[in-house]
Amino acid sequence: MSAINATVWHGIRPQIRGTMLLRPRPSRGFSLVEVLVVIAVISVLAGLVMAAVNRSRGVARSVVCHNNLRQLGIAVQVYANAYEGHFPPLGYADTQPTAYWWGTNDDPPDYSEGFLTPYVEAAGNDGDVYQCPEQAPGSYKPEGIGGAITTTYGYNGYFLCPPAAPGWNVSIGQKPWQTFHEIVNPSEVFMFGDSLLSWGKDGVTNTSFLDPPFLYTRGRWQPNGSPTTCFRHAGLANFCFVDGHVASLPPTKLTSPEHNIGHVGESNSPHYVPDGAGW
Repeated sequence: MSAINATVWHGIRPQIRGTMLLRPRPSRGFSLVEVLVVIAVISVLAGLVMAAVNRSRGVARSVVCHNNLRQLGIAVQVYANAYEGHFPPLGYADTQPTAYWWGTNDDPPDYSEGFLTPYVEAAGNDGDVYQCPEQAPGSYKPEGIGGAITTTYGYNGYFLCPPAAPGWNVSIGQKPWQTFHEIVNPSEVFMFGDSLLSWGKDGVTNTSFLDPPFLYTRGRWQPNGSPTTCFRHAGLANFCFVDGHVASLPPTKLTSPEHNIGHVGESNSPHYVPDGAGW
């Protein structure tokens, strides 16, 4: 090779080298195993995200439920101020249509006629404040006339107003109608709570009664085979107590596990009927 050619070759050789180094390598595709691993990881992450979202939604529904119960508790206190401290009636079955604390049992229900409605802010005619968002319509058979939706909260009228507790007043109507100043431990006594009634194979209906785990019949207490406390908030039930505070409690016993229905405590005291021992 001549001196001139050698010089030219040495001048262009780095350029050739650079060109060769910049030449891209052919890419390798993903294997089936790698694709499956990526899909599995994405599925797990999506499941975790959805679980978190569902938990957040459940918490939000429970917050709304707490607010509803708090409104009902305030309404009872305002009602009592207007009626010498007495709690409102659970209902009067001898009226037509039947009148309850939430409204009249029409088709559709007339919430404007409820004993508490005048004292409930923004109750309107839709009854939203009387509906727990965790118990969606369609998940139960409505108790109202013609299959109308009424309320999914139960009132502890069994203890607070025995003479005006439809169905039970025949056996306990002689017991005293309670007033606020007579409740010894108001922070422990239920006033309202999440409710639902099981009919076994026939499914469930909503109910406006918060029935205790034991019923007073023929002069003695007997187990109630159909209590109405519903633990629908991730295994908890929300309650408004007589002193107005709202809290969530777990069940002591589930009488209808498939519907999360049962009761709190081993007896009626202190939550349902605190003075039951003296009946």
